[in-house]
Amino acid sequence: MRDRSINRRQFIQRSTLGTAAVGLLGTGMIRPAPARVIGVNDRLNLGVIGVGGRGGAILGEMLTLKNKYEFNIEVVAVCDVYERRLQAAAKRCNGKAYRDYHELLAHPDLDAVAIATPDHWHARISMDAMKAGKDIYCEKPMTLYWEEAKEVARVARETKRITQIGVQSASEPRFWKAHEVISSGGIGQLIWSQTGSYRNDRQGDWNWPIDKTAGPDKTGLDRVDWKTWLGAAPERPWEPERFFRFRKFWDYSGGQATDLLYHALGHHEVSLGFEFPKRVVASGGNYVFDLKNDHREVPDTFLVLIDYPTGHSTVLVSTQVNQTRVPETIRGQKATITFSGERSEGEPGKNTLTITPEEPFREEVKEQVIAFEREPRDAYPHMKNFLECVRSRKECNLNATAGYKVMVAIGLSVKAYRENKVMLFDPEKEQVIG
Repeated sequence: MRDRSINRRQFIQRSTLGTAAVGLLGTGMIRPAPARVIGVNDRLNLGVIGVGGRGGAILGEMLTLKNKYEFNIEVVAVCDVYERRLQAAAKRCNGKAYRDYHELLAHPDLDAVAIATPDHWHARISMDAMKAGKDIYCEKPMTLYWEEAKEVARVARETKRITQIGVQSASEPRFWKAHEVISSGGIGQLIWSQTGSYRNDRQGDWNWPIDKTAGPDKTGLDRVDWKTWLGAAPERPWEPERFFRFRKFWDYSGGQATDLLYHALGHHEVSLGFEFPKRVVASGGNYVFDLKNDHREVPDTFLVLIDYPTGHSTVLVSTQVNQTRVPETIRGQKATITFSGERSEGEPGKNTLTITPEEPFREEVKEQVIAFEREPRDAYPHMKNFLECVRSRKECNLNATAGYKVMVAIGLSVKAYRENKVMLFDPEKEQVIG
């Protein structure tokens, strides 16, 4: 398990962007390809890069918004390195099938792409897409390493492309209401808060099915372009477990940190207000599943403590071997905010936000329970927010700048765990101290 923490120069080299890297990642301004001018009644032409489990779900969201909610969109192109998935997705949307995402980006009149590849490809594809004049919806995590997120955010600013990082709960009204309350001083000085993720699968989380007939030496629908899939990750012979269960391995994933905790911290920072951390520590381990009995490198239990420069701390708790939840809570000096109800992908009902005053401030702070109607499972408010912003050119709910700030905390938590260190960050210089 060789360490994959990288600095900016190593990232540029390992990205293998060739000549394009000089213009894309250098210090000079980027000259993006001109984007199509979208009229108010024009159809948005979309592409999906990576159409496996999550990418297939995103494709479904787009098709539902088109067919049920009458969004003026069309999925015109899909891309994947596994032929079976690629052809199934192309048939599903009646779009053009591409094996190389560069060719998809050159598809005529393409306006925006969704990126749902393994984590280690997010940065390069995101920047290539923006440089090609496309808006992007990138699944969480924003990138695999925090340094990559810094580059992606810079490219987003310079190309002026619309970006949305795929934390669906970041478009829930209750978290934006909490932000309104907190930023107006409604609970006093922030003190500490908590959120997390919790699962329990007897067979081991992320042990998705393996197509035994698939491989790089196969033909037809069974063919996998393994070399392209590896990208800048270390070269190695074909391993079906790594391809179909990539989240278990450090080369392509940060485990729960870059998957489930990026999601949790993403919407949590909507409430708190996005900022860089100043100190990050992490602990945990493989208490049930490990490399010997599960081929798993990343920990099945992972805990993080983040200190922020404005004077509060956040605790992240995650485990894949016990699904008893720690309630999402934000504590201020004057009052505490708690949330109930699951994310808005659930069935229609109500989510609530409760404000409970601290005893010394009961005369100053009013106790409140605020209810929010949940949209139906297939309403997809986060994707709708992205599509609306592509038209309006307004910032998305979890844009590149916000996603970068979340990624710094998440990326440093992985580094802290793997190197057994306390990670210190300078928010002004945007760099690790030491």
